[in-house]
Amino acid sequence: MLVLGIDPGLADTGFGAVRRQNGRLSLVACGTLKTPASLADPQRLKLLAEQMRKLMAEFHPEAAAFEELFFSKNVRSAMAVGQARGVVLLVAVEGGAAVHEYSPAQVKLSVTGYGGATKAQMQKMVQSLLGTRELPRSDDAIDALAIAICHHHSGRLRSLISRAPSRVPV
Repeated sequence: MLVLGIDPGLADTGFGAVRRQNGRLSLVACGTLKTPASLADPQRLKLLAEQMRKLMAEFHPEAAAFEELFFSKNVRSAMAVGQARGVVLLVAVEGGAAVHEYSPAQVKLSVTGYGGATKAQMQKMVQSLLGTRELPRSDDAIDALAIAICHHHSGRLRSLISRAPSRVPV
């Protein structure tokens, strides 16, 4: 199963494609979609949609995973992230991916075992879980990989729960 993790933003949107095969996770691709600040916001959103459509066409993910929105004191920044997130969510659904959302604490807990993990701890575990020697320099891409890993781990847990008996014999 291929999952596309997305960390949306108007200037930089991180993406990470992670595949689970034979019980192992592997890095397929990751990077950052960028929109220039010299463009007006509507043109930036259009460019982001076009870039996201190319990703969907290239990878055909079965699922797209996102972090849930958090509230920010900077209203302008929060609005820009919300608009970018809406565009990317729409393109993912149009591309046929099942969309799933996780809180930042869920992502950290799933990747490191601790919901209050630091950036450095997250990076080290993403690298370890994917078996890569190097990670991208972009924090957005690393966050997107962590979100994709979280979805893989959550899917495995859902599968185990669905196969468990509804009652434990006494």
